[in-house]
Amino acid sequence: MAMKIRLARGGSKKRPFYRIVAADSRMARDGRFIEKLGTYNPLLPKDSEDRVKMDIEAIKTWLAKGAQPTDRVARMLEAAGVLEKKTRSNPQRALPGKKAQARAEEKAAKAAEAAAAPAEE
Repeated sequence: MAMKIRLARGGSKKRPFYRIVAADSRMARDGRFIEKLGTYNPLLPKDSEDRVKMDIEAIKTWLAKGAQPTDRVARMLEAAGVLEKKTRSNPQRALPGKKAQARAEEKAAKAAEAAAAPAEE
């Protein structure tokens, strides 16, 4: 049985609230879970203490048993000092999208034409 430490969504429409849970990876996101390990409220300010609450000892126990945290939970655990920081490299993140690149190329072509036209006269 592959265990995950992940977020289970609660709350109403447009008002998300998440529980940090230990669950079998085959179960639905909001479905059956084995243990509740904490809460996450993204509506609170980032510097609020109540934004992320975790039972660190229970999480360490599940990690020792082989449970794998999801990406978002892993970032929360890194911020809490439970996991060591992982270096992430996404060089594509800073690049503009395809349409923005096409617009930039068109703009550069027009600028080159405008610079070449007065030089000929």
